[in-house]
Amino acid sequence: MKVYGIGVRLAAGKVFWLCRENMNAPPDLTLELVADDLRFPEGPVALADGSVILVEIEGRRLLRVSPDGRKDVLVETGGGPNGAAIGPDGAVWICNNGGIVTWTKRHGLTVGGPPPPSYQGGSIQRFDPKSGRLETVYEAYEGARFFWPNDLVFDRQGGFWFTDHGCSTPLGRNFGALYYATVDGAHISRQRTRFISPNGVGLSPDERVVYMADSHLGRLWAFDVAEPGRLVPPRLEPGPDFSPGRVVATLPGFQILDSLAVEAGGKICVATIMNGGITVFDPAGATEHYPFPDYHCTNICFGGKDMRTAWVTASSTGKLYKARWPRPGLTLNFNL
Repeated sequence: MKVYGIGVRLAAGKVFWLCRENMNAPPDLTLELVADDLRFPEGPVALADGSVILVEIEGRRLLRVSPDGRKDVLVETGGGPNGAAIGPDGAVWICNNGGIVTWTKRHGLTVGGPPPPSYQGGSIQRFDPKSGRLETVYEAYEGARFFWPNDLVFDRQGGFWFTDHGCSTPLGRNFGALYYATVDGAHISRQRTRFISPNGVGLSPDERVVYMADSHLGRLWAFDVAEPGRLVPPRLEPGPDFSPGRVVATLPGFQILDSLAVEAGGKICVATIMNGGITVFDPAGATEHYPFPDYHCTNICFGGKDMRTAWVTASSTGKLYKARWPRPGLTLNFNL
């Protein structure tokens, strides 16, 4: 794994911080602190005007952060909004974990804990920015409530893939799954199940592959798409292909993967916890790592005229950073 350094340019009056672990690495990323005092930010969505929509999981709301750092509340979602994406209808679609996390402070950092007794399940929400209406579109599959809807991505047909992270219990763990759904609320299918902790999800540039991060395994999976909304079935007989999908790579040591974004050239950028930063996976399995000043980075999105502006949510410190990325990100299908 290549490890690159970063230079951080913070707001006026704040300290300049520099880390460079590989002196042969390409030029450092220079980070700009866009906003702070966020309550566990996640799900950033870059807009054409330079602002970013994001969720606050602890704050239970959807925000719009302007280029100057001003924060405007778009809607109070309740529960725990986790991932967000713009749909073909111009609405913001939200994976809401239902408030599955309890929150504490440790050494000045925001840390999540086990589900509270009041937790009942998560949902997929739709927020219309024009009317201000927030509605729940999906909250169950075949009568069973979702555990922890986590991340989502829209394909060109206007349907969306989303992950259910599963959840921990006093006796063990409820498995997570990968779903596909339509925006009319009429169709949902479970395409893969019995994963430890599905999290970030994204599509290859040609939309022939769905990528999914499995958090606690530190593993990035790849699934071939048979047709929109349906994966190639897994091989059920023992043999070389006996697997639910292809393993792109599994990170060494104790590293946890979170949400992701895909580059225009096909590399997959996954927010990484413990080894805080962004790990970039080549589809062939090679990785490189860009460290950020937060052990709990949760997401990345791309925007700007050339798609080389990256926004990263540093969640335990409550910050949103912006950086000039080495390569352009993939333009999402319906971003405003």
